[in-house]
Amino acid sequence: MKLLKELFLEELADMYDAERRVVKALPKMAKAATCDKLKSALLAHLKETEGHVLKLEQVFASFDEKARGTTCKVTVGLLEEGDELAGDFKGSPAINAALISAAQKVEHHEMAAYGCLHEWAGLLGNEAAAVLLEEILGEEKAANETLIKLALASSNKEALGESDEKESEEVPGKSPDNLRRGMRPTGSSRARIGSLSR
Repeated sequence: MKLLKELFLEELADMYDAERRVVKALPKMAKAATCDKLKSALLAHLKETEGHVLKLEQVFASFDEKARGTTCKVTVGLLEEGDELAGDFKGSPAINAALISAAQKVEHHEMAAYGCLHEWAGLLGNEAAAVLLEEILGEEKAANETLIKLALASSNKEALGESDEKESEEVPGKSPDNLRRGMRPTGSSRARIGSLSR
């Protein structure tokens, strides 16, 4: 009969795989971003995520287990969805909002998983693991807060893609639709910028 320790180790293996996938995805997301602050935030979180991989290896070691990953289907799906969004909105004023949305979905999954792992490590009496997992959880929460601030400060408004009303009034013969910047019709084929999930 499987008990909490087995559940903990299975979830730990899931997150080990997830973090390694995110390490590969973040540089591609940063490259797709057109906002310098978003690029910087994604690359800063890349460094943290590389650290998360190392901390998870330490957590495995604290249980006398070798670090191993099992395919995290949730992260695979979220990164594939992020890849589609990045392709669909490439060249659009909404690209940064799309990337933030994709990144936040990953962060929310990670926060839920690390919240459970931290609690379970404590119940299993492994204080060293609990501390490491709490550190990771704190960094995931901080990354999510940074994304929220960027979305509210600029990206969500940029995503509207609408020009200033005064500008449209001052340009004779131009309708507001003609003044939208960077908009393109989305066709049936999606322009990919490279898979975020590989």
